[in-house]
Amino acid sequence: MKQIVVISGKGGTGKTVLAASFAALAKKAVFADCDVDAADLHLLLEPSVKERHEFRSGKTAVIDKEKCVKCGKCIEVCRFFAISEDFIVDGVSCEGCAFCSFACPVGAIKMEENISGEWFISDTRFGPMVHAKLGIAEENSGKLVSLVRKKAKELAEKRNADWVIVDGAPGIGCPVIASLSGIDCAVVVTEPTLSGLHDADRVINVAKHFGILAKLIINKCDLNPNMSGKIEQYCKDNNIGLIGKISFDKKVVEAMVEGKTIIEYAGGKAKKEISEVWEKLQREINKS
Repeated sequence: MKQIVVISGKGGTGKTVLAASFAALAKKAVFADCDVDAADLHLLLEPSVKERHEFRSGKTAVIDKEKCVKCGKCIEVCRFFAISEDFIVDGVSCEGCAFCSFACPVGAIKMEENISGEWFISDTRFGPMVHAKLGIAEENSGKLVSLVRKKAKELAEKRNADWVIVDGAPGIGCPVIASLSGIDCAVVVTEPTLSGLHDADRVINVAKHFGILAKLIINKCDLNPNMSGKIEQYCKDNNIGLIGKISFDKKVVEAMVEGKTIIEYAGGKAKKEISEVWEKLQREINKS
């Protein structure tokens, strides 16, 4: 079984479109959406939820009104102004540091674990999918990503799948690092712009730091041929495998409007190019 993650140094490069296309092309695969802060792979794969689970992470202070003697010590020590004058804790402002619970002279404050989001196991028309949703203003997205990755791998092993295809988060933060753990190949999607190259370089260096094989795809490469050439030169200079170039194609947008991957949509230059990229990617990962 091989695991790949599709990532990008910045948002809007077409990462999810490519991840969904790989899902349509792969056989015997399990999919995971690890962009838990703003998941959107479900928009193209239309999962039917089979299992729903709570995700608990972090703690919030809770004041027992019967024990509380209203001494004000908790308000005094709280540096996040999370406790009001009538001794009610604001769950959004509370950072879960537990300082107030230690300072309370009568033990009226306890720390309770938060329900921070949900994670799901679903069926799609291409195979099973593990995905999640982090709650508003909740933390520990990296922990939730690790959980999604773990469940996807377990499901793939159970079903004897050949691939785990992960749609990662943009950027280089905690969710991306969690997405990279134990991966066979990171497929970095960039666009032919200066910011696209800069951010792709950052996320490639993150992958290198963890010893992860990185391959690059230039999406919408024909919109700026000069910049596409500079990205190709960057790949040569830094020994980065350029796995393919995808042309700008309006049929990609038409397919998305209909809730389909470009692979399922009739015609289009991008469809052929993405199919070729997938074939090349399989060959290179399997021989590495």
